[in-house]
This record gives sequence, C-alpha cells and structure tokens, in this order.
Amino acid sequence: MLLIRCGEDRAISERVAAELTEVEARFSAQLISDLPCVNTLVEHVERYRGKMLRPMLVLVAGMATAKDRQELTDAHIIVATVVEMVHMATLVHDDVLDDAKIRRGGATINHLKGNEAAVMLGDYLISHAYHLCSKLNSTLISRMIADTTNTVCEGELLQLTNRGNADLDERTYFEIIRRKTGTLCGTCCLLGSQLSGAQDKVTDCLVQYGEKMGTAFQVVDDLLDMVGREDTVGKTLGRDLQKGKLTLPVIHFLKSAGTGDRKQLKQLLETTGQGKSLSTGNGSTMLSKEQIDQIKQMLVENRSVDYAMDWASRLIDQAKASLNCLGNSSARTLLLGMADKVLTRKF
Repeated sequence: MLLIRCGEDRAISERVAAELTEVEARFSAQLISDLPCVNTLVEHVERYRGKMLRPMLVLVAGMATAKDRQELTDAHIIVATVVEMVHMATLVHDDVLDDAKIRRGGATINHLKGNEAAVMLGDYLISHAYHLCSKLNSTLISRMIADTTNTVCEGELLQLTNRGNADLDERTYFEIIRRKTGTLCGTCCLLGSQLSGAQDKVTDCLVQYGEKMGTAFQVVDDLLDMVGREDTVGKTLGRDLQKGKLTLPVIHFLKSAGTGDRKQLKQLLETTGQGKSLSTGNGSTMLSKEQIDQIKQMLVENRSVDYAMDWASRLIDQAKASLNCLGNSSARTLLLGMADKVLTRKF
C-alpha cells in the first residue's frame, strides 16, 4: 500500500488503512453469489487489487474536508467500495480489449476462462456497483457514478477509433486518458469531499487534483507498458504497440524525429495491422520481441520517453498546486504524497 511510506502522519495512515480494510470487506460481501463458479471468478479478480488509489482518494478527500479532520461516514465507505468495483470492471474489460494474459503477476480472467466470462464478470461488477449505490439516500451519487462510467467508456471508444492512427495528436491523446482515467479520479475526490460537506470552491479544487493526478497516472502507466519490465510491473506489457494504440512517447516521436526515423516507425507499427478499422480489424500480425525492443530504443534515443515523463511531472505539479485551497493537515500531506508516488512507480 501507498500509506506509511509517504512519510505523512502515522495516525492518519493507520486510519486510512483500517478504512480500506473495511472497503475490501464490503467489496467481497457485496459480490457473494449462490453460484460457486461466480464466487471463484470474483475471488480471482480480487487478486487484481493494487494500491486502491481510487478508494483512497474518496477517503482522504473526505478527511481533508471534514470538520473533524478524520471524520468519515458510512457513505464514504460505500462510495469507496463502489469506485473500486467500477475500476475493477474496467481492468477486466481492458484485459479483453488488449488480449492481456498477466495482471498483478497472475493470469487474467480472459486468459483463464475466455473473453465471454471476462466480459460478463466485468458487467457483474458494474451491476453490483449500482446495486450498492442504491443503499445511499442521495440519487446524485448514483448519477455521478453513472456519468463517470459513461465518460470512461467514451474514452475507451475514442481510443479504439484511433487505433492505428499515425496522425493522432497530443490533444486527442490527452482527451482519451482524461476520460479513461482522470475523470474517475476526479469523481472520487468530488464525492469524498461532498460527503464531508465541503464548500463548492474546495470541491472544485479537489476535482482538479484528482483529474490531473489520474491523467498523470495514465501517462506513466502508458510508459510502463512501453519501457517497463513485466516482472516488475506485474502485467502483460507491450500491448499498446501490438494493438496499434499510440501513446505519448510514440506521438512525440512521430512529430519530432527525422523523416527517415518517422517512416521506419510507421512501417513497424503498420506490421501489426491492428485497429485500421473498427469494422474490419483485418490483419493481426504481431510485432516480434526484436521489433518492440527496436521501437523502445528509438523512443529512448529521441528523448520521447523523457518527454512523456516531463509531461507527467507537470501534471503532478498542477495537481499538487490545486491543494492550496486546503489548510495544512495530515490529510493534505497524504494527498501530496499520493501525487508524488505516481512519478516513482517501478519501471
């Protein structure tokens, strides 16, 4: 977990850790089925759980804005559980889209049980998220979760539409990842602070923090897929290249490298044949390990990897600046530490 290692006040770290344990318990209890085969799949997908960033954002945003700095309600725990379910559903569906075989160091649902089971399990997680939302008195929260889930799906569809698009620009790329990742993180902060009765001005600042942090997280995640090590990252890597999904370092290279280098990279990317048309999807020749390594080397030598990391750093600086609306507190310190950790994820 992200907590004790950030150097913030130990008391609030222990409090958040205890609340996250409760979120895990609610998650498991909500998904219990009378069918053993369903329970087996749910138990497996729970192994996907990482640092629980999104539930943490709900909880810490709530703590940062509560009158009593560590006061949380049962509604905070429910919302934290809901966003974890939504996030887990996106991971299960992403693995289908990417044909990924490894997640958190273990086999993916689609690799073990096939795409059909993975799609249905993702839907099962989403439906239970809304069922859990129905326990809250406010319908506003359900609408916010629904709007956010719609936005995440729109981001995925925008990315699918642009598979194999060598002319993809940075503006469209950032719109994709803002919708895919930034929006959910922003909603976590919004709901956590609203449940604590925060003023609109403060809530808006926290939403900015969450969106910027989430967007930076995705930039780094895309970098990990490009230049990370599978044994360190714990999931199938190189899928973006194989699926023709252009991420920031590739976009930068195709804009800034010499004519010959750009032509060479385009030729390598075209060998996948992925994503040229959503309707046809023809041609699925895979890049070899040597070709992927060649692309990585090209991106490093052109400083395109550095360029993407610099962008992530700027986004984190913007996220941290958004917290100036908060007074000094252990919760604010924790939020700052969470942002810094985005840039130190293991490659």
